[in-house]
Amino acid sequence: MTQKTDQISTHQAAEDTRNDAILIYLNGRIVPKKEALVSVYDSGFMLGDGVWEGLRLYDGHWAFLGEHMDRLFEAAKAIDLDIGMDKAGVVAALEATRAANGMTSDAHARLMVTRGVKTRPFQHPSLSQQGPTVTIIMEHSTPSLPRPIRLATVPHIRGLPMSQDPKLNSHSKLNCILACIAAEKAGADEALMLDVNGFVNTTNACNFFIVRKGEVWTSTGDYCMNGITRQKVIDICRAEGIPVFERNYSLVETYGADEAFLTGTFGAQTPVAAIDGRQIGTGELGPMTMRIRDLYKALVARDAAT
Repeated sequence: MTQKTDQISTHQAAEDTRNDAILIYLNGRIVPKKEALVSVYDSGFMLGDGVWEGLRLYDGHWAFLGEHMDRLFEAAKAIDLDIGMDKAGVVAALEATRAANGMTSDAHARLMVTRGVKTRPFQHPSLSQQGPTVTIIMEHSTPSLPRPIRLATVPHIRGLPMSQDPKLNSHSKLNCILACIAAEKAGADEALMLDVNGFVNTTNACNFFIVRKGEVWTSTGDYCMNGITRQKVIDICRAEGIPVFERNYSLVETYGADEAFLTGTFGAQTPVAAIDGRQIGTGELGPMTMRIRDLYKALVARDAAT
């Protein structure tokens, strides 16, 4: 199939010229974008050796900041990486970067920690002897999708925990990138990835949900990203009496869904129009997705007020 020219992304944002002059946090300094440079010997550049978090700023408040910090430090511990500061120190760096850029809302931060500069260009972690590289990229960013997302199922799967645990927010994203490339070559926007047992799992960039006969379904969570927005949607449904299930389900059941949507820190809830060329529901934002989106906005506002 020929590649379509109107492909979009779940991270598509409106153009904002202010991002040309953003300031970036790099190892304790806040520097202009063009000066935010890391060594070619950095373990993140060389090997994808690092972890990261994406955070969203709403009305001067980083949504669910505590959960993001918990996930970052848990991931760092899992790969035996010393961030070099505690959670309060990371939050202080985040706030300093926000203040330096004068951002109050509609901003997205990508907080990255690698094992740092290596003494020689090889794999062993003991060659990273200068301490971690900590970077915060913060941009003015408002999601801007002209239409719902189209997905294509790809042969790439989310792996087993003993190879590279898919719950880990790792810099090593090649598997997901290859999945995205396969989807784009099939004329879709992003990839729908199955788990090791062939059940519907996640996309290359976001968690995935369907709606069937008033019920909300998502994967078991065994092989997908440990999504904070995913968990918030599950919690919202439970609190509001919306039947929600973390379960195994097939592509056949997915094709017959009334609605489908993606979840992530950047786009919150993104509607899905079609999967493998099959229209999902009306092909537009459905009533359950809209209801969950409104409930999520209210949850973010309550979180900001605490």
